[in-house]
Amino acid sequence: MERRCWWCLLVLSCLLQTFSAHSDFYTSIGHMTDLLYTEKDLVTSLNDYITAEEKKLNQVKLWAEKLDVLSATAMQDPEGFLGYPVNAFKLMKRLNTEWGDLESLVLKDTTDGFISNLTLQRKHFLTDEDQTGDLPGVTHKSPMTVEDCFELGKIAYSEVDYYHTELWMEQALKQLDEGEESTMDKDTVLDYLSYAIYQQGELGRALELTKRLLILDPEHQRANCNLKYFEFQSRGRQTRDASKERMRFLEPVPEREIYEMLCRGEGIKLTPRRQSQLFCRYYDNHSHPKYLLSPVKQEDEWDRPYIVHYHDIISHSDIEKVEELAKPRPRRATVHDPLTGKLTTALYRVSKSAWLTAYEHPLIDQINQRIEDLTGLAMDTAEELQVANYSVGGQYEPHFDFGRKDEPDALKELGTGNRIATWLFYMSDVAAGGATVFPDVGAVVWPKKGTAVFCYNLFPSGEGDYSTRHAACPVLVGNKWVSNKWIHERRQEFRRPCGLNETA
Repeated sequence: MERRCWWCLLVLSCLLQTFSAHSDFYTSIGHMTDLLYTEKDLVTSLNDYITAEEKKLNQVKLWAEKLDVLSATAMQDPEGFLGYPVNAFKLMKRLNTEWGDLESLVLKDTTDGFISNLTLQRKHFLTDEDQTGDLPGVTHKSPMTVEDCFELGKIAYSEVDYYHTELWMEQALKQLDEGEESTMDKDTVLDYLSYAIYQQGELGRALELTKRLLILDPEHQRANCNLKYFEFQSRGRQTRDASKERMRFLEPVPEREIYEMLCRGEGIKLTPRRQSQLFCRYYDNHSHPKYLLSPVKQEDEWDRPYIVHYHDIISHSDIEKVEELAKPRPRRATVHDPLTGKLTTALYRVSKSAWLTAYEHPLIDQINQRIEDLTGLAMDTAEELQVANYSVGGQYEPHFDFGRKDEPDALKELGTGNRIATWLFYMSDVAAGGATVFPDVGAVVWPKKGTAVFCYNLFPSGEGDYSTRHAACPVLVGNKWVSNKWIHERRQEFRRPCGLNETA
C-alpha cells in the first residue's frame, strides 16, 4: 500500500514538473495559491450571478402569474372590465410603462425570442395622448393607490389642468393622511397641490398648504420662496376684498363650473311649471304611411331649445350591427377647425369614431331613411352616420354643432350649407357619467340604450340657435356608444321654409 502511494506521488510530481516546463507561472507554490483564490472568486461571482438570475426570474414569474389571473378575468367581459376607470388606467400604465420596465429587466443579461417578440409587439401599445385624457375620479372595485393618484395628478399638471391636478393630489394626500403605506412622501404631494390651488386663485388655501409643507421639510427651497410670495400677495389682496365683496354677486358663473355641475346632476333648470308643458305621445309624423299603424314613442325633453327624445327607436340587433361595422376602423374623433375649415383632432374631444356610408350596408340606408321619415328632412345632403365610442374619461366639452358667423369657412368644403339639425342615437347604457348637457339652459339628457334625441341648431330664419351649445360629459364608469347624423340646410328649403324674421 505504501509503495502504491509512493508511486502515485512520484507520478504526480513528474506531471507537475512536465507542466511547469511549459510556463514559468507554475514554478512556485505561491503562484498556485493565487490560482486557488482566483478560482474561489470566480465561484463566488458565479453564485452571485445565479442568485441574481433566480431573483430576476422570480420577478418575471410573479409578473406572469399576476397577468395570467388578470387576463383571465378581463377576457370574460373585455368592455365591462375596461368600463371601470381603475382597470382602464392600469392597463394604459402597464402598456406605456411597466412592460417597458420588464423588457429592460430581461435585457440585462439575456437576449432570446421573447425579447424580439416583445420589442415587435410594443409598437401596437398605447401612446402618451391616450393617457392624458381627462379621467374624473371614481373608485370602483379596485382601489387606486397613492402612486396612482399622484401620477394622474402629474399628468393633469403637465397639461396645465390645475383643476384636476388639485382633485388627484388631494386624494393622494387624503390616503397618506389615513395611513396608507407608500413610497410617495407628503411634502412632494403638498408641493404640487399648493401650486395647483394657487393657480386657481385660492391664495389662502395655497398659503396654508405651503406652511404645512414647511413643517415637514423646513429647508424646502421652493416652498420658502412661495411662502414669502403668497404672504406678499395676501396682504395686497386684503386691501381690495372689501370693495370686491359688494360686486361678487354680479359675477357670472364660469361655463366650466356649470358644465361639471350638470354632469353631476346638479343645477338642472327645468321648473315644475315648465315641466307641466312637456308631453309624451305616440308620433306618426302627420300620418306618415310607415308609422301610421306603428307610431314611435316621442317625449318632449326640453322646451327652449326644443329637444325631442325618441324611445325604443333602434333595436339591440341593429345596434350590434352598427358597432360591428364601426369597430374595425375607429380613429381619434375630429372637429372642424374654424380657421381652416378642415377636420382636426382637439384635446376637448376625447373619443374614437368611424363614418358609415349608406351604400356599404343596407342597415345604414334604413337608419338614414328612418331619420328622414321622422324629421321630414332630406338625408342626401346630410353628413354620413358617425359612430363614436367614449371609453373611461371620454368626453366632448361645450361646443356648437353649427358654424357661426365668425367661422364662415367652418363647413364650406362640404358645399351643403350649415348644420340645420342634429340627430343622436344612444347605443349603450352608461353606468356612471356620459350625459349630454346644455350649459346655457341647464338641460341634461341621460344616455339610454335604444333611444335618440333630435333638435334644430338653426332658427327657421337660418340664424344659429346659441342655446343649443352642448357637451358630452366624461364617462366615469362603463362604455358609451353613440351615433349621430348632422343634417344640412341644402334640400330643406321646402321641408322647413325660412322664417319671415330673424327671431322666428
